[in-house]
Amino acid sequence: MEYLHDRDGSSSSSPQNPKSTAKWAASLENLLEDPEGVKRFREFLKKEFSEENVLFWLACEDFKKTQDKKQMQEKAKEIYMTFLSSKASSQVNVEGQSRLNEKMLEEPHPLMFQKLQDQIFNLMKYDSYSRFLKSDLFLKHKQTEEEGEDPSDAQTAAKRASRIYNT
Repeated sequence: MEYLHDRDGSSSSSPQNPKSTAKWAASLENLLEDPEGVKRFREFLKKEFSEENVLFWLACEDFKKTQDKKQMQEKAKEIYMTFLSSKASSQVNVEGQSRLNEKMLEEPHPLMFQKLQDQIFNLMKYDSYSRFLKSDLFLKHKQTEEEGEDPSDAQTAAKRASRIYNT
């Protein structure tokens, strides 16, 4: 009965644990909530020379959770200098960034980057995310996941059965 277990010995027949690639493919939100998904998406965006989009989005998410005013000022400045200023090292392409100025960074509020973050989210959702789902990087991860995981999957169960009987 060894074929009912994954290589690490844990049973993998729990139906409440859908494959991560299935979750990633369901929505960009799911992808961005999964650290492994973010990692894979970043690898893909790096190849497309647009990794700054997801980095900006993640920085804004972190910024919104910041409570301390001093920390918020520091993070606001960092986001501005890294992603939004004309001299930014990883500049994102969003409308309205020119309206942000140094003065606003002195009085930051949790949602000050929200509109820009939403623009980047939509840019990723309707552009790079759909390409990511068709990319080799995603498809290989999905294939690896399908080959070694779920015994309730008929094809995988059949492969395992043929391995058992052909030894």
